Amino acid sequence: MRAAYYAAKRPPCHRARAGGGRLSRRVSRARGKIRRVRYIIIGAGAVGGTIGGCLALAGHEVVLTARGAHLDALRAHGLRLSTPSGTDAVPAAAIGGPDEIDLRPGDVLVLATKSQDSVPVLTEWAGKPVAGGGTASQDIPVICAQNGVANERFALRRFSRVYGMCVWLPAAHVAPGEVAAYGQPMAGLLWVGRYPAGTDETVERVAADLAGSRFRAPVAPDVMRWKYRKLLGNLGNAIEALCLPPGADMDDDRAAAARELSERATAEGVAVLDAAGIGYATAAEVRDARGRHVDYAPVAGAARRGGSSWQSLTRGTGSIEADFLNGEIVLLGREQAVPTPVNEALQRLANRAAADRLPPGSLSPAEIFPAVGAGER
Repeated sequence: MRAAYYAAKRPPCHRARAGGGRLSRRVSRARGKIRRVRYIIIGAGAVGGTIGGCLALAGHEVVLTARGAHLDALRAHGLRLSTPSGTDAVPAAAIGGPDEIDLRPGDVLVLATKSQDSVPVLTEWAGKPVAGGGTASQDIPVICAQNGVANERFALRRFSRVYGMCVWLPAAHVAPGEVAAYGQPMAGLLWVGRYPAGTDETVERVAADLAGSRFRAPVAPDVMRWKYRKLLGNLGNAIEALCLPPGADMDDDRAAAARELSERATAEGVAVLDAAGIGYATAAEVRDARGRHVDYAPVAGAARRGGSSWQSLTRGTGSIEADFLNGEIVLLGREQAVPTPVNEALQRLANRAAADRLPPGSLSPAEIFPAVGAGER
């Protein structure tokens, strides 16, 4: 993938500048009407870095937010985005938070943090003033490009314009300043729609921009239906994180036991959603939408081992998103009086592993089964 590829896909537009600490632009006179969009990616890790990097390489104005060593690397060298076709240096601006930017009408916030970080981040951005009057909570759209189904409600408590994004995007945060995206020929599949339902001019514009930036981006007036399907698929994330060691594959017995755990966790999820009357897309619908648009391909020098929860244990962040994946099913199960022992055990064990900063693969499936009362299997 080269920058010239993106330039051929979309006409260029202004990029954000990195100098001077604070970023500002001339305010569009037509407030509330999407014109020249600046995408502010909150959490430029695997997902956010890929979305922001692809948008920037396609000529869109992008600002990446990050922290720690990742922010330092982005400020010093820009984002290094590696794909099956090669590596690009993405010259997007990088900031540490809302105090370092002047918001303007036409900005779009893309929330790509882990779900456990959403509330403080949303609160921090909601009161930020917007040039011309008002605050981000009143005027700026926020798109939740995250796993789980709780973030949109978190956002709607604080922002008047909230959008859901169902993300199918194989990527990894490889090192400070570096993200690898493994999808080809498109980088990912991103359903977008207004929350709780519907579409509008903003979502149509965002979908068009994504479609011109190496993404398949269907406009979904029922976007949460797709996110609940993704939730079912994410219930095995904790199993992968707990049972897949770095640099090794599971043997046949461990893999078979992990599949059984995953099937049982998914069955609990289906039972809970059905009991609650919550709709979700079918696996066949997802396969049809994905087609051969997003296939996995290797990236030189950046082997991908596991998904988002596995990566959290690998980096030793101290937290994991199990409360918003398995924990969402546990919550709904308690509300509907539907037992969810597998998801309860996975939530508890994943949280303990993250808090103790255990590496991925610290448990075997055989050690998990007793925690779900499955000793007799």
